[in-house]
Amino acid sequence: MQSLVIVAHGSHLNPDSSTPTYDHADTIREAGAFGEVRTGFWKEEPHLREVLRTVEGEEVYVVPLFISEGYFTEQVIPRELRLEGWDVEQWGSDGLSADQATLTATDTGQTVHYCGPVGTHEAMTDVLIRRAETVTDDPDVGDGFGLAVVGHGTERNENSAKAIEYHADRIRETGRFDEVTALYMDEDPEVDDVTDHFTATDVVVVPLFIADGFHTQEDIPEDMGLTDDYRTGYEVPATVDGHRIWYAGAVGTEPLLADVVLERAADAGADVGAAIERVRRTTAVAAGER
Repeated sequence: MQSLVIVAHGSHLNPDSSTPTYDHADTIREAGAFGEVRTGFWKEEPHLREVLRTVEGEEVYVVPLFISEGYFTEQVIPRELRLEGWDVEQWGSDGLSADQATLTATDTGQTVHYCGPVGTHEAMTDVLIRRAETVTDDPDVGDGFGLAVVGHGTERNENSAKAIEYHADRIRETGRFDEVTALYMDEDPEVDDVTDHFTATDVVVVPLFIADGFHTQEDIPEDMGLTDDYRTGYEVPATVDGHRIWYAGAVGTEPLLADVVLERAADAGADVGAAIERVRRTTAVAAGER
């Protein structure tokens, strides 16, 4: 039996932080590709350190629900799962190309296929575009629109910006949107100045974050001028400096992200059968219903 474990950060402070992880696990479970689908967290239960003990299968695919390669994917998760012989060089990554490493969990003896994070997989580009379709309620959105992909940005982890730039570049190459720009919270170009970077009247803003929380629900809306106080809410679209800003919220809440998890596992050798197509089809229907 092949098993899937989706691992995420979680939060003691934000009860909604784990919601996308559970939702994507449910979607994949219903697709029937794995004998079991489990979730594990750094800041919630079941904890990363114990999650493999909840798994019956001897062959386990572990997919990190993180945006970029860095401290958590390279150190925390392998350590807490007790993956014998782990070395980040096994990924041979340039910060965007982590794929998988097959290791043994020392305390359970399970074979673990440890995958790269969802945020750097090429299929995440499709999720960003789907997010734009969802917020505008237009499956053909693009012509006459600008698109901003927003990341946290930090000088402490250069890979944080790499994922943002990677997907912005891929979307730009499609030619679907009139303008595509990568913006950041903590480095230039900043999301505060979103309207300075677009000539298009309509701009979709999609944060490349896994879950909605303090940054996506409070900081970014206020920084962009959608509202003076996040507690009073804001319109979608909201007018700022003559532009209509279609703020989509965290990309990780888009149901299609379940497809990226499956893609990661399939790249590591999992037999997912028709599950990927099934997830794409069912999430497209769900998006059309909203």
